[in-house]
Amino acid sequence: MSVKPWGGAFDEQTDPRVEKFTESISFDHRLAAVDIRGSQAHARMLAKVGLLTADECRQIVETLDQIGGEIARGEMVWKTELEDIHMHIESALIQRIGDVGRKLHTARSRNDQVSTDLKLYVRDSLTTLDGLLEELQKAFVERCEADADVVLPGFTHLQRAQPVMASHYWLAYCEKFQRDRERIADCLKRVNVLPLGAAALAGTSLPIDRDESAKLLGFTGAAATDTGSIAVAANSLDVSSDRDYLAESIFDLSLIAVHLSGWAEEWILWCTTEFGFLKLPDAYTTGSSIMPQKRNPDVLELIRGKSARVIADVTQILTLLKGLPLAYNRDLQEDKLAFFDALDTVQACLELAPNIVRRARLQVETINARLEEGFLDATTLMEYLIGRGVPMRTGHEVVGKLVRLCESKKCKLADLPLAELQQACDKIEAGVSDYIGVQNVVARLSSHGSGGRAAVQTQVAAWRERLKG
Repeated sequence: MSVKPWGGAFDEQTDPRVEKFTESISFDHRLAAVDIRGSQAHARMLAKVGLLTADECRQIVETLDQIGGEIARGEMVWKTELEDIHMHIESALIQRIGDVGRKLHTARSRNDQVSTDLKLYVRDSLTTLDGLLEELQKAFVERCEADADVVLPGFTHLQRAQPVMASHYWLAYCEKFQRDRERIADCLKRVNVLPLGAAALAGTSLPIDRDESAKLLGFTGAAATDTGSIAVAANSLDVSSDRDYLAESIFDLSLIAVHLSGWAEEWILWCTTEFGFLKLPDAYTTGSSIMPQKRNPDVLELIRGKSARVIADVTQILTLLKGLPLAYNRDLQEDKLAFFDALDTVQACLELAPNIVRRARLQVETINARLEEGFLDATTLMEYLIGRGVPMRTGHEVVGKLVRLCESKKCKLADLPLAELQQACDKIEAGVSDYIGVQNVVARLSSHGSGGRAAVQTQVAAWRERLKG
């Protein structure tokens, strides 16, 4: 009566509305390649332990290759009644090789099969994202050479604060994306643990070899390139419900999206007339339907906007998981939607970002014309006083009064005569002129990791070495 692989005990056909409601093939078809990889490894393991003959294993592996090719070419017809990608592939296998195909699911449940497929897919996806993040880092480091002599105002509270080398800005984003890459690498340790062989929830009485499956699929418990060890999930009851690695992956994606959004926001501000720091390439801007002069930073605005979707995906997966008992529950069918959405969104942003970084241009003349505005040298003048024995809070007060004096006279600190400076504090000497002014400030900022000229050059060299190859 039923074509369902699980329908032996059922007397009624599934209501077509239920089939439509419960299907996942509309979105999990993208797991086809990893499902075939996992099934081929499972077949080879079954052959090794004697649950398949060598010929049966060969038939299964070769036929799965054929099915995978058809799916890749778009020749597979998705059917709602077959529910998901796993049943589509198994059904196609059985149609072609009959009872041999029926043996493939020996010692395996869709529960551990789904988790294995998803871990393989997440592992591949995170590895790809790591490469995209590295490319973005390289784009920022490349900018450091072109902008090596450019000084920018640094901001706190969006108010001018202290000057820094432009390269200091670019390397700040390298640091953020490096932390993203490190989170991905750490997450892969938990992704890279084999679920297969846990079966439905209790394991199996059949003589399987889970270590062999882990070797075949590269589950090493570390980065995907590490083949020196294997990692097999220790508790079969936990395997079916474990989606910690998925929640962690989506969180990692959300933080990448937040970092991209912060970068986009900064550059959106910088390319306004009011800032005038940056010109975006025309290929990454759009025009107005009514105002001929407009160049709108729509790509950056959408990068900023799309971060909201990825943040929402974190909430979706955590809410999905929060009330589930052990072991598998059908709610988990919805887990892939959050990951796929977060992955696709972040990947699309990362594919555009490096070219925007490489092709945007700083408006150096505009920047330099206003660089001395905002008393960016005030903190260094205070530090000058500290170096001459003035207590920090006293020096802070002295410089604050000098700033107020300059505001009333509509001048810069460097414009004040030495006599007026000395009237504010008798510790000030003629050599103070070497501490005032933006160029003097960036020459003197010297602490490790600072935005001064020499410190930044050291960091640029370190990043070039780190990103070699």
